[in-house]
Amino acid sequence: MPDDARIQAAISGAERFVNAWHGRSMRERLSELADATGADERADVYGSGQRIERLEARIAEMLGAEAAVFMPSGTMAQQIALRIWSDRRGTRTVAFHPTCHLEIHEQKGYQMLHGLHGRLVGDPNRLITLGDLEGIHEPVAALLLELPQREIGGLLPPWDDLVAQTGWARARGIALHLDGARLWQTGPFYERGHAEIAGLFDSVYVSFYKDLDALAGAALAGDAEFVAEARVWQRRHGGNLVTMHPFVVSAELSLDQRLERIPAYVEHARALAGALGSVEGIEVVPDPPQTPMFHILLRGDRERPADAALEVAEERKVFLFGDPDPTTSPSVQRHEVTVGDATLRLAPEEVAALYADVLSRANPR
Repeated sequence: MPDDARIQAAISGAERFVNAWHGRSMRERLSELADATGADERADVYGSGQRIERLEARIAEMLGAEAAVFMPSGTMAQQIALRIWSDRRGTRTVAFHPTCHLEIHEQKGYQMLHGLHGRLVGDPNRLITLGDLEGIHEPVAALLLELPQREIGGLLPPWDDLVAQTGWARARGIALHLDGARLWQTGPFYERGHAEIAGLFDSVYVSFYKDLDALAGAALAGDAEFVAEARVWQRRHGGNLVTMHPFVVSAELSLDQRLERIPAYVEHARALAGALGSVEGIEVVPDPPQTPMFHILLRGDRERPADAALEVAEERKVFLFGDPDPTTSPSVQRHEVTVGDATLRLAPEEVAALYADVLSRANPR
């Protein structure tokens, strides 16, 4: 496989990027935050201050919740939410999809820090169904649903299915938590506002750096009592920092600048998928994309497509991907595309031609 140094060099030398998280320099981003900070503005102190409280009120209103709390990370926010629901329900079991972020990206933090037991629900390669939930027979404190489901290509359940699943949990007294890291993506698919979607849940986590491209940060929303308790747990986690001013300013700017662009990102994702579908050796999942996120499946062993993509980046100054993920087939590799501002600079036909070039180099006849 290409080493990290070569991948980083290709990124540094590129002028255009397929994925949303590339493009702006850190110096440019920090300068923007300085410009958005008043000459006499005071930073928040341990979670108190005009700007952070304004942002929290804004998020609560957007999600139709009584209150919200700004947190440095979604990992912290979601573990806190599940701990609160577990304590209130008097059981340590929480249910979620096998590819839930808590299960595969957080080193079992929910178990090691909070003594929670994860009940995995459904098939790792598809969405949770009502039938999957009906197979749960043990007591469960909370059901976590992720919208959209990142690890399977940004899939979303149909609205009626989502309503049925949340209704199943409510009928059994199970708390509902929404992993809404990418909730901002879901509006065009559901043709509903964020508050209506979030209203199906008792607590909601949203991210500011995914899709919106803020520096970092998250918010956890729910009723006032829940959020007050979450603030106590935030302190216990060490997340009540002396100031979070740069992250708060970045979150506000990102909401102002990019939230309204989500429909354009979705439209461009679908156009990209349509163009890529004509390239031999490529499959787009899902097709068409339901959100600005989708997966590209590439024919070839893992090393050759990666080398070919870096050759293209080095020669043509367009970075596609560096190190694709393996799949269950050794001859098929996968990488994720998230459409954002950087992606809009690339026409679908050009992207398709670049990927065709990669596959031609990776699989010479």
